[in-house]
Amino acid sequence: MRNLGEDDRPAGGAALAFLNATIGYDSHPALHHLSASFAAGSMTAVVGPNGAGKSTLLKAAIGHLRPIGGDVRISGCRRTEIAYLPQLAEIDRTFPLPVFDFVAMGLWQRRGAFGGFRRDDDEDVARALSAVGLVGFEQRPLDTLSGGQLQRVLFARLVLQDAPLILLDEPFTAVDDRTTGELMDVVARWNAEGRTVVAVLHDLELVRRRFPRALLIARRLIAEGDTAAVLTPEHLLAARRHIEAWDEAAPYCEVAPAQ
Repeated sequence: MRNLGEDDRPAGGAALAFLNATIGYDSHPALHHLSASFAAGSMTAVVGPNGAGKSTLLKAAIGHLRPIGGDVRISGCRRTEIAYLPQLAEIDRTFPLPVFDFVAMGLWQRRGAFGGFRRDDDEDVARALSAVGLVGFEQRPLDTLSGGQLQRVLFARLVLQDAPLILLDEPFTAVDDRTTGELMDVVARWNAEGRTVVAVLHDLELVRRRFPRALLIARRLIAEGDTAAVLTPEHLLAARRHIEAWDEAAPYCEVAPAQ
């Protein structure tokens, strides 16, 4: 991944681009020849069938996976400044830490690993918890929280990161409708502040209601652009058929035209 210099930074959020990128695990491609871009200040939902490569895309963006071919580029921030929310199943809920301390970890980029906390940092943590509806939860251990409460905690930590590029992997899985709506309002506020938001989602109705832009993938690009134009029955059928026909044992990476 190549990070562009300070002079290349756009006003507002950061930009992300995949340039003919093939990404996978142990040299086995999971996402093929993807060319797609996320403009600074945009708000995009990444959708597709199970196994389409959605989480793979985000992991490549943060540098956890290096492209097998092609390139992944960011501008407007460094990789270390990206705010990334993994799937809830990847969070260790048994870690013996109260909510306040866990959320305060979002200040790491600002204070460093050995930086001390200031009074205004405590106030920032309190404001972040208030923003996600968790006033009074400061000393609750993580392992006592429900799935929805834990997701609110994770969002509060993202608030403190103050990142220009925010990547969310299935942020509303196993979360009730009320929590989903309130956290979606937080996402919308981030975007209104000029931040770039990319969210992997399964709920297509939520995507249609709240996301102006969508990227549909099925191991390769199916469609990107305005949400209404992307989430058509024809595109969704093409994505499903492409996954169903995918041969995991194929000896090479073949590019087929979009249907």
